[in-house]
Amino acid sequence: MTRFLPVWVGTRRQGGTPTAAIGSILAVVLLISGCSAGADAAPSGGSFDFVAPGGRTDIVYDPPETRGTIGELAGPDLMEEGKTTALADYDGKVVVINLWGQWCGPCRGEADDLEEVYEATRERGVQFLGINVRDPQKDKAQDFVVDNNVTYPSIYDPSMRTLIALGGNYPTSVIPSTLVLDRQHR
Repeated sequence: MTRFLPVWVGTRRQGGTPTAAIGSILAVVLLISGCSAGADAAPSGGSFDFVAPGGRTDIVYDPPETRGTIGELAGPDLMEEGKTTALADYDGKVVVINLWGQWCGPCRGEADDLEEVYEATRERGVQFLGINVRDPQKDKAQDFVVDNNVTYPSIYDPSMRTLIALGGNYPTSVIPSTLVLDRQHR
């Protein structure tokens, strides 16, 4: 089975603060954004588990030589009617993909932290891309973005169809989840 993504962060918890997971995301983003093409800046083939407040967070790292690229990831932009947002819009950038829903308590808890990491890393060639899932009422998802001052784009995907680009190798039941793709989008 081919693994497509360098990092997957999934949080299984009902409450608590996402600080440990967000700190881990920041560390991975900084490692990947500082790597030259083909360089392996972290130990190869590792899996890192640690206990976060209120639950377990899994971080899985795939070394560059085992990664494949994902399929075409695109969908309607959450905030701009008629616009399509796509992973291809960010060629050459490290991309942090966050799956979220306005109905999700942990998503509300991590929104400020994700925005803070985005602001701290975007000048280094890091782009965040949200994918709003399981929200049949688009206006509520839009309110979430405005209320939480989220400035990075999100794809509106209530049916989770964009995840087909991940080749069926993604656990769709784990929301929120964060994926970090290197500059080649592996």
